[in-house]
Amino acid sequence: MKPRSTAIIAVAAALAVTITGCSASSSAPQQAAASKDPYAAHTVSPGFTTKGGNINVLMSSDFQTLDPGNSNYVQTANVGQLYYRTLTMAKETAGKPPTIVPDLATDTGKVSSDGLTWTYTLKDGLTFEDGTPITSADIKYGVERTYARDVYTQAPQELNAALTDDTYKGPYTGGDLKAVDTPDAKTIVFHLKQPNPDFPALASRSNTAPVPQSKDTKQDYTNHPVSSGPYKIASYERGRELKLVRNDKWDPKTDANRTALPDTFTFSLSTAQATISQQLIADNDPTALTLDSNGALQASDTSRLTDSAVAARTASGILGCTDVLDINTTTVTDPDVRHAIALAMDRAAIQVQYGGPRFGKLTNSYLNDAQVGYVKETTDLDITGKPNLAEAKKLLGGKTIPTSLTYGYSNATDRYKNLGTVLQQNLKELGINLQMVAIPAANYYTTLAGKDMPDLARAGWCGGAASGSTRTTVDPNVGPSLDGTTYGFSNIPRYYDAKVSKEMYDLRAKNGTSEEINTDWSNLYNEAMKTYPLVPLIRSFTNSVVGSKVRNAQVGYFFGSIDLSTVGVEH
Repeated sequence: MKPRSTAIIAVAAALAVTITGCSASSSAPQQAAASKDPYAAHTVSPGFTTKGGNINVLMSSDFQTLDPGNSNYVQTANVGQLYYRTLTMAKETAGKPPTIVPDLATDTGKVSSDGLTWTYTLKDGLTFEDGTPITSADIKYGVERTYARDVYTQAPQELNAALTDDTYKGPYTGGDLKAVDTPDAKTIVFHLKQPNPDFPALASRSNTAPVPQSKDTKQDYTNHPVSSGPYKIASYERGRELKLVRNDKWDPKTDANRTALPDTFTFSLSTAQATISQQLIADNDPTALTLDSNGALQASDTSRLTDSAVAARTASGILGCTDVLDINTTTVTDPDVRHAIALAMDRAAIQVQYGGPRFGKLTNSYLNDAQVGYVKETTDLDITGKPNLAEAKKLLGGKTIPTSLTYGYSNATDRYKNLGTVLQQNLKELGINLQMVAIPAANYYTTLAGKDMPDLARAGWCGGAASGSTRTTVDPNVGPSLDGTTYGFSNIPRYYDAKVSKEMYDLRAKNGTSEEINTDWSNLYNEAMKTYPLVPLIRSFTNSVVGSKVRNAQVGYFFGSIDLSTVGVEH
């Protein structure tokens, strides 16, 4: 998944993590303290069923994209479930990994006896917003678009990597995606390189959102993707406002997953996070919520969460999302230098910048013990989170040390800038001057994937949140490209090792049980981590305050913010 948008995208799987040094504290939410679990989930006003009203979503920046074919971001996946549907869906439950359920399809897929084909049958009564029937060809076309990497630089690739056709370049260059068949208007068949018991989770990715070929406007499709869900875009002014209204061609009888309670959603796309935090806590707009990570809460406002009235309006939950510091291995090429950076980091101080234990647990891995095939990490990160400067300096003895490095951060989020300030102080002890580079939030992950990637950058991943497999974290973040010749497109640290990356590439075609295959992925992750392409930081626990009229507000394990598919509003 996927990166987090003010945190990345997103893909699908079930994250948990090896935790270090976190215990219950007096700052834990009241509902969590009552359960003796500082990370217990809390849903605001569950059980609400009344339709009508408007939800006002306050955001500090625009979406990276609204195009399901160009989205590797959890914010897009969250709002996307309002206007597009997929073959299957990762259905959220607060505090727990999602469950894969049928969406456009009648079931989660039928697999052949050899495990190499998955077949889906579409439900009756499915239409686009203009009343045109949704067919298997529309879904195949949606998948085909994600192969056009020259057009869609952030297209999710996990499903594509599982399919047999590695040479297809998308629908705009001619030719047909032979890995996907549509024998009739209601049937779609996927051909896999090797059996993949986790394929139903891949089918929940935005690749399978139907796109009518006649309405495909390429890069401009982000301005008005054609709706297959309960809402459609009424207006969209980039950087200012997005308005969703009901799609009267959506048939609720075909959709057991979305309550579609509000009449409209209004997204304000340029509100400063400090303002969002203050407005939500003060309940200035009783119909408001936010999708910004950590509920846009500022460190100066977190003490208010202990107020009983505010606590009652605070949705919270542990996430399948982990933040890391990615190290650009093409510019910081010496593994010992990267290891020294890791050892010099004061991760406990970084946790404070996130708001303290209330907002997440220190972790030593991108993986967690809830994922299929998890193998405990083998790297020697400082277990307490405190810096080990003596060991870091020992590693650098006789080495050519970079005198200056750059750290990129999203300019919409203060804690990411503050993280850089901590790093500046840490790396100064090693004789390294760290320069801060502010990156516009709307272009953040595009920048990290491009030629302007800085030496160090914070990133987040919620990709372990739907299938429960280690592969859906390892392959996107440190895996090779589809052809195995270089690093993958969402591999921000640009990790590529001739031996380990080849083993990852070969593993994509290996047969075996889910446990066996994912254990291999976990072992290869641990092997890659011996050279420190990234440093795990925080497994997120989100507190997100909502307005006093908002109902059914739960924090999505995968989305890392309020799940828009469940909310309602008193009116």
